[in-house]
Order: sequence, then structure tokens, then C-alpha cells
Amino acid sequence: MFGAHRKRAFVCLALMSAQAFLYNAIFFTYALVLVKFYGAPSAAIGWYILPFALGNVLGPLVLGPLFDTIGRKPMIAATYAASALMLAATAGLFWLDALDARTQTLCWSVVFFFASAAASSAYLTVSESFPLELRALAIAVFYAVGTGVGGVVAPFVFGVLIGAGSRPALVAGYLVGALLMLAAGVVEAIWGVAAERRPLERVARPLSARD
Repeated sequence: MFGAHRKRAFVCLALMSAQAFLYNAIFFTYALVLVKFYGAPSAAIGWYILPFALGNVLGPLVLGPLFDTIGRKPMIAATYAASALMLAATAGLFWLDALDARTQTLCWSVVFFFASAAASSAYLTVSESFPLELRALAIAVFYAVGTGVGGVVAPFVFGVLIGAGSRPALVAGYLVGALLMLAAGVVEAIWGVAAERRPLERVARPLSARD
């Protein structure tokens, strides 16, 4: 993985880390933001989760087929970039105090319409990029590393930022997430693998088939 396929490993690491950071930065602090900054009642938080969940479901359903028609590289790059731009725009509106609990939820739902498709493509990319004998190991390695980068760091950092009650500080955190997603999209556009409509053995030649 880190020898003959080191470029692919770099792509997978970028994709997995960025999406893990985004999901953990927002999803695990979702209720805290609504309560802290918008005064949403704790008992009503579940209702705000519904549109967020809907955006997560619809993203892969609507955009998924395009990954095989338009192609892996352009669609992965596009969904990562769209997530980044939508998050940056939402962060700007949050900074200007132009949102309420409902419109904030709507904005996040749109962000994750694209981000859920992007995250799904990250797992797909890991499973497709390496020889058959390495695929299970690759998924385990990049899931662990990505979760370590995004799943451990993001909740801690954003928990501190939300606890401080500073809009500019939280906006800065959101912009970091947006930059990570945008950078991952650029990495995919440059070094990603066009795996659509190709047998996996042609995407990555099995080790057993080599001399």
C-alpha cells in the first residue's frame, strides 16, 4: 500500500481523514450548537435531526449513479468541493448571525447531501484502489487512521470552541473542515483512480498475478 501504491494511499488518507473530520466536527456537536447559540430546547433536538438524516440519505441515492456514468474522479472531486463550499457559506452566515435553528439545520442538511455522497465514495475508493489481497487490510488501516484524525480531534476541538461560546472561533473551526474537504477534492482530481465500469482486477492487479 505504501510502496507501489503510495499515491493511491495518499488519496485514500486524504479522503478518509477529511470526511471523518467533517462528520465528527458537525454531527457530534450538532445538538450543542442548536442549544448554545440558538436556544433550541433539548427535548426538540430529535426533530432537527430528521432533515439532517434525510440529507444524508438522499445524497448517495441521488448522486450515487453519477459516479458510474460521469466517473469516479470528477464526481468525488465535485462532491468534496461542493461540501467544502457549502460549509464555508454556512459558516459565513453563522458568523453574521443570519440563521436561526431551522435555517441552520437546513444549511447543514444541504452540506451533508453532498458530504454523505463524498464520504461514501471515500470508502468505495479505499476498497477499489488496492490489490485484492490487500483490500480488507486497506479498509481497516484507512478507517482507523481517518477516524483517528477526524473522529478524535474534531469532537474535542469543537467541544472546546462551542463551550467558549465564540462565534468567530467556531467559524474558524468550520473553515478548517471546509479547507480539508476542498484539499481532499483537489488530491482526488489529481491522483485519483478512474475505476468506473472497470473490473477490480484491472484497477489494481492482484498480487498473485504478478511475477
